[in-house]
Amino acid sequence: MASLHPSSKAVHEEEDLNHVPPQEKELDAGALFVLKSKGSWIHSGYHLTTSIVAPALLSLPYAFASLGWASGIMCLVVGAVVTFYSYNLISLVLEHHAELGHRHLRFRDMAHDILGPRWGRYYVGPVQFMVCYGAVVGSTLLGGQCMKAIYLLSNPGGSMKLYEFVIIFGSFMLILAQIPSFHSLRHINLVSLVLSLAYSACATAGSIYIGSSSKGPEKDYSLSANTETRVFGIFNAIAIIATTFGNGIIPEIQATLAPPVKGKMFKGLCVCYAVLIATFFCVAISGYWAFGNQSEGLILSNFLDQDGNALVYLQPTNEVLERTFADPQSGEFSTRNVIPRLISRSLSVIIATTIAAMLPFFGDINAMIGAFGFLPLDFVLPVVFYNLTFKPSKRSPIFWLNVSIAAVFSAMGVIAAVAAVRQISLDAKTYRLFANV
Repeated sequence: MASLHPSSKAVHEEEDLNHVPPQEKELDAGALFVLKSKGSWIHSGYHLTTSIVAPALLSLPYAFASLGWASGIMCLVVGAVVTFYSYNLISLVLEHHAELGHRHLRFRDMAHDILGPRWGRYYVGPVQFMVCYGAVVGSTLLGGQCMKAIYLLSNPGGSMKLYEFVIIFGSFMLILAQIPSFHSLRHINLVSLVLSLAYSACATAGSIYIGSSSKGPEKDYSLSANTETRVFGIFNAIAIIATTFGNGIIPEIQATLAPPVKGKMFKGLCVCYAVLIATFFCVAISGYWAFGNQSEGLILSNFLDQDGNALVYLQPTNEVLERTFADPQSGEFSTRNVIPRLISRSLSVIIATTIAAMLPFFGDINAMIGAFGFLPLDFVLPVVFYNLTFKPSKRSPIFWLNVSIAAVFSAMGVIAAVAAVRQISLDAKTYRLFANV
């Protein structure tokens, strides 16, 4: 970058101040209390792993059922490569703006500064909130399903319904929702990282055991003979895979790092993707091998097995609630802030639990979140942000690589959204509220 003349420095500083997003011009309770910048690179690795290596990976065999072996593995490889590349790009953009004195703590702050205020307020902010809240709903549903599976193992003739377990798990989430900040989750997310390896190992071992025994179903890897069903099924599966690789909160995770942040997120991503490769491919391949096109939206539905949950996505929704209801001039644990925090976070979890109990269809929820949320946030916007921030030459390979990624995944997002809505409309014929599935 060209250096500024001393005589013009004050003018440029004033101009820069005018371009700082409104959230950064004054104290912000969400940033002040939830997004504390105290973490190390290994803490970012815990947060990244918990946010990506999450319950959605248990839907991967179901996605393979619509793709087949070759396309399924290819989509997994492409998803891993593109998201690792995209997440590194968005981290570089964040580092660049931090060096300029504009440290962005939230995805919508980035959109506000790079794309314009309307993009941050009316598109990126709402989409990110939908993705995070949808992940809370999906995690609560999965927790209930796992509790029901464990219950039936110990009591095969038990009469308790799924929605009862969802409510029990939601009550547990109600307590965890009160954890004050993202940084406070670092030790819990280390435990979650270990558990993600554990429940993935259990799912893999269970699939191999059942697939190798006479108890398993006859293996059938054929795809639907109906062309329309097969085509829409492919895009629905792509949306599910996008959800498994989706994060949607890279800026918020990077905001937890203590400055200077340069290079720390790359190390954290390496930790995350080491766990990701070990879990995603094992669960997807073993589950599809064992159950073929009979793979369920949640692989645990094909057999009774272990528990697993993700807590990270509560924090971005908590940040929005904190920013709305808390007073940054009062102490974090003052009565003025504790009471609104308790009420707003509790209501948030209660609503999510109610939705999970009413609509207990994990595969369809994953596809919807992936199509409308993770594809634009994690596959499209990072490359757009990079090109707009660094302005690479139109003759350079990176410019056209980024343009190609944005174009291809934008088109996929539109088609996947149609496929996800279509699948829900088809399944709605057999849906009923509070179904015991």
